[in-house]
Amino acid sequence: MSSSSSSSSSTSLPPELPLKPVPGDWGHRFFGPIRDRLAYFYNEGRDDFFSNRVQKYKSTVFKTNMPPGPFISSSPRVICLLDAVSFTVLFDTSKVEKRDVLDGTYLPSLDYTGGHRVCAYLDPSEQKHSSLKYLFMTTLATRHNKFIPLFQTCLSQLFNDLESEISTKKKASFNTLSDTMSFNYVFRLLCDNKDPTETKLGSKGPKLVDKWLLFQLAPIGSLGVLPSVLGFLEDVMLRTFTFPFFLVKSDYQKLYDAFHEFGGSILDEAEKLGIDRDEACHNLVFLAGFNAYGGMKVLFPGLIKWVALAGEKLHKKLAEEIRSVVKAEGGVTFSALEKMALTKSVVYEFLRIDPPVPFQYGKAKTNLVVQSHDAAFEIKKGEMLFGYQTFATKDPKVFENPEEFVADRFVGEGEKLLKYVYWSNGRETEDVAAENKTCPGKNLVVLLCRILLVELFLRYDTFEVDATVFMFAASVTFKSLTKASNT
Repeated sequence: MSSSSSSSSSTSLPPELPLKPVPGDWGHRFFGPIRDRLAYFYNEGRDDFFSNRVQKYKSTVFKTNMPPGPFISSSPRVICLLDAVSFTVLFDTSKVEKRDVLDGTYLPSLDYTGGHRVCAYLDPSEQKHSSLKYLFMTTLATRHNKFIPLFQTCLSQLFNDLESEISTKKKASFNTLSDTMSFNYVFRLLCDNKDPTETKLGSKGPKLVDKWLLFQLAPIGSLGVLPSVLGFLEDVMLRTFTFPFFLVKSDYQKLYDAFHEFGGSILDEAEKLGIDRDEACHNLVFLAGFNAYGGMKVLFPGLIKWVALAGEKLHKKLAEEIRSVVKAEGGVTFSALEKMALTKSVVYEFLRIDPPVPFQYGKAKTNLVVQSHDAAFEIKKGEMLFGYQTFATKDPKVFENPEEFVADRFVGEGEKLLKYVYWSNGRETEDVAAENKTCPGKNLVVLLCRILLVELFLRYDTFEVDATVFMFAASVTFKSLTKASNT
């Protein structure tokens, strides 16, 4: 058990923490979940849904229902954990089971993953989990020398496309160009530098994955643009029945075939570990499409949005730090990136204030007690625990001005707060291991965010964007890019 996990819940309580029943109610087994999801998506909105209940119950731990509910999910009841203390029990796999909880209270049809429960759906206690995660970890480790130069190449094309589109249209959709860049990077990294446009996928790779992702995630999402009066119609469309796999079967087969053909070196290693080649390939598609590309769809637009909103003053400081370190180090290297204190802090602050995967779930393996700052709560075996990371990492009892984007929050003494940054299904200060559920690409994600900022401010002094929210991610449109005045 990790040290962070052991502090999150305990059977021996400090005397100052009262033991309380979990407040709130789930309501009627059928109508309660519908009531809550309409409030969550349309009548209140996601953040207000949670904050209103924190105020109502005077507690950061309470009962509610999470989407999708009837008729897709037979058990939508959860216990919310919305503070930095209680949230960490979700990392303790001796206390919570992570089996089939990636998407919360429902599991998409296994047809979407070739009939296999891929690694993301497995609990660490299951034998295949360790084998598959070890495969992922070694895959990334053997490719670490490609991380920086390959991403620089992909970013160069991205920035050229941004400049060209701004020049002709006076604006440019970052998300579209970023998605193309992200898919190309992931495919080339995992498929021995093979350009996906030179395969049968052509330029359609991102769109094929987008459709496959949408059909799995639609029941827990919303367009976010409909007034509440029309929300009921969208709710019926998205959450009465799951989308059938046959509508994306041919698209998925194209992705599978491409990774099967060009990801052979990974599949060979999988067979050495005793993993069936077909199962390994479906896991590879999921790793590349859902975990990596799907994460980047949210990650990069979010980072750009927050840095843009921080304004030109921060841009100047970042440019000065990045250019001076790169000049001193003779290039963009792992060592150089480690010396950029402000750049590192900006990435961590983004991951704190707007984590790309904001939800965590786990089912209690046994009767246990979970502590918040103010109280302790008895949880029964089998109850589903739900953590909304965006609240846990904006806990006002941990962070000053938690709702503000503070670029240098994690500089110097501020580094001590990194243990409260939870974006990767674990503490930022903890290591990835085959035995835990921390994201296998955790360190790569941080690295790529840093490189994105480095390449951006080596090339430009400042930039302006318009940013909105669509579905699960920020939607970013570039309005201007001011080229670097001293490179």
